[in-house]
Amino acid sequence: MRLNPEQARLIRDKERGLHRPHPLLPQTGTRKHREIRFAKLPPGQVEQAQALLVRLAGLEVAAGALPTSIAIWYEIEDHTLEALEGALRHEGFHLECSLYAKLIRALVYYSEDTQLRNMRGPQRLIKQSHEVYSKAWEHHPHGDHDDTPPELRVDR
Repeated sequence: MRLNPEQARLIRDKERGLHRPHPLLPQTGTRKHREIRFAKLPPGQVEQAQALLVRLAGLEVAAGALPTSIAIWYEIEDHTLEALEGALRHEGFHLECSLYAKLIRALVYYSEDTQLRNMRGPQRLIKQSHEVYSKAWEHHPHGDHDDTPPELRVDR
């Protein structure tokens, strides 16, 4: 039986204990698996970037599904894809800039940023939140309030 490269990577990663879900599927929890895709030119970018990223603490790096990509695993509290790709661009690396790559990149940046803000924000007390809105409604002028004193009101 002959394996294609993706099947061989899945077997290798399973033996190493690295779970490799598709990088574009929703990923619950704080551990993320992403792929950084590079432009085809200049050649040798993938190897140089891999050597650079391996030195970062809390980041696991492996060969990507494509020859021009790197697979990475990280905790969202330690790294974000936006920060990693920004650092690579700053070092002179050229990332893939197709419309598809830009859309996926923007979606991942937004979702990671939102998850981080939600993790860092204070937890809302859901059972008491209605009281806050009720008190605000009582003190807010609205159409249901009659300023006429009770003794001057006409009963019908």
